Amino acid sequence: MGNEVVSDQDLIRSYLSGNEKAFEVLLNRNKDRIFGYIISKVREENLANDIFQEVFIKVIRTLKNGSYNEEGKFLPWVLTISHNLVVDHFRKAKKMQMVSESSSKNEEYNIFSVLKLTDNNVEDDIIKNQIEQDVVRLVEYLPEEQKDVLKKRIFKGMSFKDIAEMEDISINTALGRMRYALINLRKLIEKHDVSITV
Repeated sequence: MGNEVVSDQDLIRSYLSGNEKAFEVLLNRNKDRIFGYIISKVREENLANDIFQEVFIKVIRTLKNGSYNEEGKFLPWVLTISHNLVVDHFRKAKKMQMVSESSSKNEEYNIFSVLKLTDNNVEDDIIKNQIEQDVVRLVEYLPEEQKDVLKKRIFKGMSFKDIAEMEDISINTALGRMRYALINLRKLIEKHDVSITV
């Protein structure tokens, strides 16, 4: 019996019965479509390879722990996993970009000026809103003085000059607090980053 007449479901059953070769056939049959999807989103080969490997680690883990639903088709299921991992990557990259500490020196800096996904659609807005909520929540963990300057600058749009006058501090002190707020926010994002499936 040739590979082309063996269904994906049969290959999965065979793999779960201990036939490692069956998974290789399954992978070879679907890898071009899956890799093609990932690279169309991330546009960078090394990154696409990393995500592709993550996808198959997740696929193998799910198959082996018995969580795969046989009703579903294998390829759409793997493409959904691929999509979620691509989204996770963009969310993490955007969060890091938003609080790049060097940007704190720029008066017009906006913490929510984020990278665009390659395709602009409703989903982008969902991701952007989720990131904004995540960052706003983390701002609350900052020391009071840093949080105060960041909120006045970012949420109220006040200039550093106005903040300095209101707080009766020098502009340099206001800038310094903002800089430390952003450094600390980066640390908080790295520490608390939780992967959310959109």
